[in-house]
Amino acid sequence: MADYKPNEMMTVAAARALKNDDVCFVGIGQPSAACNLARLTHAPNITLIYESGTLATKPNILPLSIGDGELCETALTTVSVPEMFRYWLQGGRIKVGFLGGAQIDRFANLNTTVVGPYDKPKVRLPGGGGAPEIATSCGEIFIIMAQGKRSFVDKLDFVTSIGHVSGGDSRAKLGVKTKGPTKLITDLAMLEPDPETKEMTVVSIHPGVTREQIQENSGWPIKFAAKVGETPPPTQRELEVLRDLHAQTNRAHAEAA
Repeated sequence: MADYKPNEMMTVAAARALKNDDVCFVGIGQPSAACNLARLTHAPNITLIYESGTLATKPNILPLSIGDGELCETALTTVSVPEMFRYWLQGGRIKVGFLGGAQIDRFANLNTTVVGPYDKPKVRLPGGGGAPEIATSCGEIFIIMAQGKRSFVDKLDFVTSIGHVSGGDSRAKLGVKTKGPTKLITDLAMLEPDPETKEMTVVSIHPGVTREQIQENSGWPIKFAAKVGETPPPTQRELEVLRDLHAQTNRAHAEAA
């Protein structure tokens, strides 16, 4: 079995969740790595859309931001941001939104705004950007985040993007008709919402990880499904493609600097 790092397992597991016919709204960072790994392996026909208005983009390197020229150069076409949001996103034309965050709670609500009190934060984060709209307008949401007590918190310092709000049917009561977060992929496990409570629940544990480790890296008592599987480890090909993508990205950004 190939040697791999926990964050590589996380990216590979997230990539596998995507299908060849998906239309996916991609966040920068880990979501972008996972979506492009899927495109370069089992899902060559996936349609990747970035917030800057690039449709069906096929970057050779991972973008540093939504304004990265690589996205525009490799896109089928680029539309204006108002068209992207009003027609494509709010029009219900995007199947999967792929997000990350600084903090997440048990109902997969996300914080990308501040750590600490809003008026005097310890850390001011990049903000919502398009994430609040992605969270409500895409058919379903996949979230990718490394697990730790600083990020998996009992109570968010700020709710930037809603997940399942306070659980149960609270999301639907707000008039939001989309499914919300259906998968949460971490460097330790994969979680899905409980059908009734909507609390994110462990359904698969990555190889070599224990239940104790998952609990130690969570700020609330983690729930485990009645039947918990083991995530298949990354294949040699998945690792080669992912590492090559990161190597090309690092070279390009070093040259640009």
